[in-house]
Amino acid sequence: MAATIEGQDRVLATAQQIVKSLNINTQATEDMILILSNFDNRLSNITDLIESGEENQQIVDQQFEIAEKVILRHDSGSFGESFADSGEYLDAVDTIINLTESLNIRSELDSEVMDRAENALQLAMSKLEDEFLHVLVRNTVPLDVERLYGSIRKGSVGSGSFAVSEVNEVEYGEEFESYREDDDGGSAYHHDRGVSLGGDVYVELVYSDAIKELKAIADRMIRSGYEKECCQVYSNVRRDVLDECLSILGVEKLSIEEVQKIEWKILDEKMKKWIQAVKVVVKVLLFGEKQLCEQVFSESELIKEISFVETAKGCVMQLLNFGEAVAIGQRSSEKLFRILDMYDVVADVLPDFEMLFTDESGESVCNEVKVVLSGLGEAAIGTFVEFENAVKGENSRRALQGGEIHPVTRYVMNYIKLLVDYSDTLNTLLPNSQDHDLNSEVPDDIDSGDTLSPISCRLLSLITSLEANLEEKSRLYDDNALRYIFLMNNILYIVQKVKDSELRNLLGDRWIRKHRGQIRQWHTSYLRSAWGKALMCLKDEGIGGGSSSASKLVLKERFKNFNACFEEIYRVQSLWRVPDAQLREELRISISEKVLPAYRSFFGRFGSQLESGRHAGKYVKYTPDDLEHYLSDLFEGKPTVLNNVKRKGT
Repeated sequence: MAATIEGQDRVLATAQQIVKSLNINTQATEDMILILSNFDNRLSNITDLIESGEENQQIVDQQFEIAEKVILRHDSGSFGESFADSGEYLDAVDTIINLTESLNIRSELDSEVMDRAENALQLAMSKLEDEFLHVLVRNTVPLDVERLYGSIRKGSVGSGSFAVSEVNEVEYGEEFESYREDDDGGSAYHHDRGVSLGGDVYVELVYSDAIKELKAIADRMIRSGYEKECCQVYSNVRRDVLDECLSILGVEKLSIEEVQKIEWKILDEKMKKWIQAVKVVVKVLLFGEKQLCEQVFSESELIKEISFVETAKGCVMQLLNFGEAVAIGQRSSEKLFRILDMYDVVADVLPDFEMLFTDESGESVCNEVKVVLSGLGEAAIGTFVEFENAVKGENSRRALQGGEIHPVTRYVMNYIKLLVDYSDTLNTLLPNSQDHDLNSEVPDDIDSGDTLSPISCRLLSLITSLEANLEEKSRLYDDNALRYIFLMNNILYIVQKVKDSELRNLLGDRWIRKHRGQIRQWHTSYLRSAWGKALMCLKDEGIGGGSSSASKLVLKERFKNFNACFEEIYRVQSLWRVPDAQLREELRISISEKVLPAYRSFFGRFGSQLESGRHAGKYVKYTPDDLEHYLSDLFEGKPTVLNNVKRKGT
């Protein structure tokens, strides 16, 4: 109240001084007095304001005292399980913040109060920082992989993988391992391309009730200039959570050197887990982290972005380091499909990265992703070229027993069949490779008159190289008949793989017809080579008429020679194997149509002439029905003994 009186006195004294100075002009003095008299009400209002301001200051002082006590009281204590119950503390912090903001624009007379306020604010921020940490840790939701994968739609499963097992003891290039096939002729393994995310998959990272508490603390720390401390606490906690998520997803922290020392079967599993982890981390976890940052740090665009980048960068770099290690690792054909899968998943999430990391601090992350993507692309093409060279250079020199399908044929065709699934990717990568042929022409046996796509040219070239390789291998057989069986088995296998896959759209029906025609030619050549000698025994030439001794001697020799030829063919060709049931049946039918009529005619005309003689069963061993029965045993790949052959009269 004393201050108010003092203020009034100063105003009145000033007015009197003005009046004194105006005594030289009576009229002016009267006018001034009139003007000043009009200020009576306003002077009264000013007095009221001063009095009100002083009362408000007293209230502020009282509020500061209360707020300071609240902060000091909680300095060494805890808020308990729920920060929501600490509304009194947050109100106290707001009071201190408001006071410091007010004092910053007032005179230095309030320096003592300012020191007290800043000290209280520092204590409050330290307390809030601790509480922010506790709330964040306490309310982090563990990653539930089973529930997450339950929300993920299974991706398509391919028809091949090249972690394979040997079934034939054959010497051939190490690049081509044999593998087992199931009873239906399909591959007994699968190349799992992993999972794909169906729709919007969402996982809760922090319990929703806690987000409001975290935001309340973050707002006050940012407003008080403690955003750095808040951001650091947040990033440290969430970074550790993401590291744990990677571990749960099966992604380990490995150096480039460690990755390159891992044997293939183990590395293959790690690559599969990495591919799935990239999808989950980027499309689910990082988008969740981005949303969480936006909710907690909504008061500051800058802190929101910095917190997200600092949280996510370590996790992303761990994933990228593995991708880089694979990209620069040793190349082998078995790795190609996993590398292509890795390339595809990185290409798929690149737009997501660019959406997530939008400011300058995140630009370097996107650049690192692009570098790894480029490296994986180069590794894929380099591995593909290695495979091409391996097919062209494969030079195993041991003939397969029984004219079987060669392991190289199986391997290469299943490899090619899988490559078709990656046509889009390879058509993107191949034009950028150094050895891409821009002048590839469409061969005569291809339907399309248009220029083939890059991958179409390369796959056709691979198949052509394989066919040439098989032609060379067929020359390893001394028996021409077996050579034709080998060619029929292998080329038919190639044709079927083309016909029953997307390769058919690439090569077309004309290519298939041409190769089926080639198989028919070999079929004819087989009949002539395998059965020509036996059929010569059934010719009429050289057999005189009647029942003379000379004629019977010739007949005995003819039947004896035929029996020997047939038994040798039966013994040998029952060991040969024709895996394709239709081709096997066609061969048996064509043999029957060729041999049985000739034998039935010969047997009908001349067999009776020997049956009445001594030791007839030695020469006329088989009836036509016997031969028909025995022919059904050919090409089964089963060993037989001559004594097991049913003989007429025994």
